[in-house]
Amino acid sequence: MAVDRTDLADLAAFLVVSEERSFTRAAAKLAVSQSALSHTMRRLEAKMGVRLLTRTTRSVSPTEAGERLVAVIGPALDQISAGIGEITQMRERPAGNIRITASEHAAKTLLWPALRRILPQYPDIHVEVSINNGFVDIVEERFDAGIRLGEAIARDMIAVRIGPSLRMACVGSPDYFARHPIPQTPQDLAQHNCINLRMASSGGLYAWEFEKEGRVMNVRVEGQLTFGGSSMVLQAAEAGMGLAMTVDDIVHDSVASGRLVRVLEDWCPPFAGYHLYYPSRRQASPAFALLVEALRYRD
Repeated sequence: MAVDRTDLADLAAFLVVSEERSFTRAAAKLAVSQSALSHTMRRLEAKMGVRLLTRTTRSVSPTEAGERLVAVIGPALDQISAGIGEITQMRERPAGNIRITASEHAAKTLLWPALRRILPQYPDIHVEVSINNGFVDIVEERFDAGIRLGEAIARDMIAVRIGPSLRMACVGSPDYFARHPIPQTPQDLAQHNCINLRMASSGGLYAWEFEKEGRVMNVRVEGQLTFGGSSMVLQAAEAGMGLAMTVDDIVHDSVASGRLVRVLEDWCPPFAGYHLYYPSRRQASPAFALLVEALRYRD
């Protein structure tokens, strides 16, 4: 069928319905009534001569033909939207909304310092930060970008290094080591009370990772305490409740002050640090490009 401007509007509405999988949410997003949106979808299906949506009492989803249409029009409409966004943001000061997901550690040590530096200069930039220690599908969850360790980033993403290499640190308090021997190898951890960290992405417990002279060991430790965040792990370790394994800069001040003692250091080599990642097809707005440059790591 020949495509006119009305068809483009109908196709854009269809894409929103397919993404939201709900006429109620799609109508609210498009600022139209549900009945008008339903009529638009029926008109589009009639023009194309094929059913595009499967409707139930609770939800709506694309048919096989609908999925193929999404694959065709999605990138095209994204490109149009990005182009319009670039034009509307061609002004003296960058502006717009940016949504980022990051772990608590990355947000505190890297993202917050950058935001604190640039936001006062650009009052028309608005940033929403979602703290999540698990891996997030930024496309599915509609984030502009995410911050994670370089080893955990999918290959179809653009990754920008925003921090130095990191190391893990195995630590315990002087009080704890007054009651227990200092471990010499990762195998010795079986004789210790270790503080576990539950991973938000998988729900499993973090296996302590060690490497020395090409020998890699992942150790499943046991202990009385398990936490879902590094701040409580640190607090418990300082209280002498057991050994902890975390990123070295989290415990740097505690080690420097003597509240914690680092062990097995020769088993903890550097690894890839934090990266900002975003879809390769994303057209960067001036506001987003500004934030990327503010975060970019420079040796």
